[in-house]
Amino acid sequence: MSKKWWIVVIVCPIVLLLLLLIILWNYGLFDGEDQTQLTYRENLTVECYESVKLSDFVVIDQGELIEDKEIDTTDLGKKEISFAYWNSNHRKRKGKFTLDIVDTTVPYVALNNRMTVVVGSDRDLEKEILCADNYDRNPDCHIVGNYDLNQIGTYELTFEATDQSANKRNIPFTLSVIEQPSENNSYEEPTQPSGTAFQKIIESYKQDHTQIGIDVSKWQGKIDWEKVKESGVEFAIIRLGTQKDVGKDSRLDPYFEENIEKAKQAGIPVGVYYFSYASSVSEAKTQAKWVVEQLKDRSLELPIAFDWETFSIFNDLNISIYNLNEIAEAFIKEVEKEGYDGILYSSKNYLENMWTYHEEEVWLAHYTDQTNYEGDYAMWQLSNTGLVPGIEGYVDINVLYLGEEKN
Repeated sequence: MSKKWWIVVIVCPIVLLLLLLIILWNYGLFDGEDQTQLTYRENLTVECYESVKLSDFVVIDQGELIEDKEIDTTDLGKKEISFAYWNSNHRKRKGKFTLDIVDTTVPYVALNNRMTVVVGSDRDLEKEILCADNYDRNPDCHIVGNYDLNQIGTYELTFEATDQSANKRNIPFTLSVIEQPSENNSYEEPTQPSGTAFQKIIESYKQDHTQIGIDVSKWQGKIDWEKVKESGVEFAIIRLGTQKDVGKDSRLDPYFEENIEKAKQAGIPVGVYYFSYASSVSEAKTQAKWVVEQLKDRSLELPIAFDWETFSIFNDLNISIYNLNEIAEAFIKEVEKEGYDGILYSSKNYLENMWTYHEEEVWLAHYTDQTNYEGDYAMWQLSNTGLVPGIEGYVDINVLYLGEEKN
């Protein structure tokens, strides 16, 4: 074989390989790092749990991001963010920047400016005052100042809450330690609210875009659902069950089966609710699956509500406000996987201060003639002293909104 032939055999593959590399480079299949066409936001700092994307921080000169991904902001500290983009020559390149995830939110403390305790009480005041942080599971919460529950008197104190990011809330309050009331004092029966007739509620709140209904549990006892229907009730939310206590199993409401069957027979659209003590996402998912099992493939016209009201022992659960919102979302998303709608039930105060990170529909509890809650809500529980024919005693009354209008 001639020398020229050997040159062709050796050189041609090399040339073809070089051409192939050039083609691959031009089509962006080699995505080397290149920061020359990138401009970053001057302040690369973001609040924890804030919803942000790559495009909120980076600008590409005559190019574009290949995917404008959401950035995970659930962990505090500096985080290196890597991404891919097409440059001005439509070549795939890489970029990166460091994002500082911070927490500047002060803890939430549920405390009025006055507290009264009977002398000799063994109450643990620091433990019973709800103290929660958006990020920190165990913020430092304590009373500043001296007081003696065995000594009658008035004490000017401060409740101080500090999280791991040094965010601090101070709430001054007055503690009054009072004498034990005398047994000789005449006892007066507490005044019971007179209740509100259901017809009056209809007159006040029934509009083209609303329906007026009730929610019930074992506390209403045996219900005459035909009379309830005749009274004008347009829907019912029925308690399906409850968790027995923190860490305990679920149990069916003893009136659930009868209530849901009789309500459906009367032609009343229904939803259900579950009272939870869940302290983890996995526990909430288990509860949601249990609820779906109890429904036994029944159809529901209204959502399954997640009802969590364990705020009196929140301090003991080792969870943050964000964790609590994750728990609710886990329950609701689990029932939605099974084809049901989900909704979060809570009062105005806790919706404003504790349920701050979820994206679920809301069932608002606020006992007033006209709520001033500014968040979005699909249903409003406006009274717990409704009087409805077919039900002995009081029952909760709700307004369901068929559109976006709330007035």
